[in-house]
Amino acid sequence: MATRTDAPTRREQILKEAARLFAERGFHGVGVDEIGAAVGISGPGLYRHFAGKDAMLAELLVGISGSLLTGAKRRLAEADGAAAPEAVLDSLIEGHIDFALDDRPLITLHDRELDRLRDTDRKLVRQLQRQYVELWVGVVRELYPGLAEPAARSAVHSVFGLLNSTPHLARPGSLPGRAGTAELLHRMARGAFAAAGSP
Repeated sequence: MATRTDAPTRREQILKEAARLFAERGFHGVGVDEIGAAVGISGPGLYRHFAGKDAMLAELLVGISGSLLTGAKRRLAEADGAAAPEAVLDSLIEGHIDFALDDRPLITLHDRELDRLRDTDRKLVRQLQRQYVELWVGVVRELYPGLAEPAARSAVHSVFGLLNSTPHLARPGSLPGRAGTAELLHRMARGAFAAAGSP
């Protein structure tokens, strides 16, 4: 994810290019040879890393769901009850914005290609996503105790929809820069939660 500072492995390079190409042209519109060419290896050479395109897609979608959940758990563990719920929510929002701005192809892939996964992989994605949502629901309800659980869950899903709209934003050159876009998304997310939590 965006928080990595070390150089990506060849496997990670392949996944990044596969995500970009799948998002641009659709899963069936991209061949193994094209993915290989994007990372400078032959198409058949990809099979040393992945069994095929289906395996790449599964690793991308299961992987990002797992990464989001792991990141959220880490942020909660770092707070360890010492941080105010408002600060914890801000931290969760910041983490999701990093994903939404830096991994836009994965959002497009999830929207378009999730149904192509095997049942077991799709169920795993859904399970990881439910856990991720519930972490947020707990923090939101701590900050807004009057908000009923179903309403808090709806608010979380609504904010995810807002933050995950980044693939539909104007091209980067017409945006107020990454920092400005992140700040805008953050304000909008907090405003949505505040509106949901107001009496």
